[in-house]
Parts: sequence; structure tokens; C-alpha cells
Amino acid sequence: MTVPILRSFVLDSTDARRLAEFYRELLALEYRKGDEPPPAGTDDPRGRDWLVLRPADGAWQLAFQQTSGVRPTSWPSDEVPQQMHLDTGVDSIEELNRQHDRVLSLGGALRLDRSEDPEEPLRVYADPDGHTFCVFVAG
Repeated sequence: MTVPILRSFVLDSTDARRLAEFYRELLALEYRKGDEPPPAGTDDPRGRDWLVLRPADGAWQLAFQQTSGVRPTSWPSDEVPQQMHLDTGVDSIEELNRQHDRVLSLGGALRLDRSEDPEEPLRVYADPDGHTFCVFVAG
């Protein structure tokens, strides 16, 4: 039996560059090629969209997705619960379809189906507690 491979942990942020820089420093990570900060005083379009950091061995990645609003968690209080999503990858559309049935049989719920997307086929699911995760065809 095959299973999806965890590819990224993704954090939403109202300032993706600021958050990426925090984790880059904290964890001694490196930017994915092309995601590095631009020279000071110049426009930073990638910093307002999506950034990726990796360890030197490239075994996993931490990504930052720009969003218009994030409510910080109040954990350990559950007033505002922790929020996250995981990206997992498979190597073919056939495997994406196999994993779809598997996710549903395990108690997951489909939230978004982009399996027909020619550039990045994916599906977004909610786990039994409602946390979202993606399964996509990794190139």
C-alpha cells in the first residue's frame, strides 16, 4: 500500500516575508531559489504571496501563504483554536484518485477538488477534527 508523503507545512500570515524571516533565522533554513528577499527598498511581490524555506538537506519545507487576516491562537485556551494545514504529495493523478478513496474511508471530508487542474492537480480535505490538508500531484 502507498501513502501520501508529507511535503510542506504551511503557515498563513498577514506578512509572509516577516514570518518567513523569523523562521529562517530561528531554524537556520534557506529560501527556495527565487524566494529570497529582494534588495532593500525594492518591490517584493513574492513576499506578498507564497514563500518556501528548506533545511540544507531539502528533506522537508516550511511555506508561508499571504492572507488578509489571521486570528492568533489562544492556545492552551480553545477560544481561538490552533490553525494549520499540511501539504502531502503523490506522484501521479492515478495515485491522487486512489488516495481520495482512502482519505474518505478514513473519515476525511472533501473540501475542494482541483484534480482536473493541468498545472497542479490537488484536493483539499478536512480531517475528522476539521483541520485542512492537501493531497497534490508533486512534480
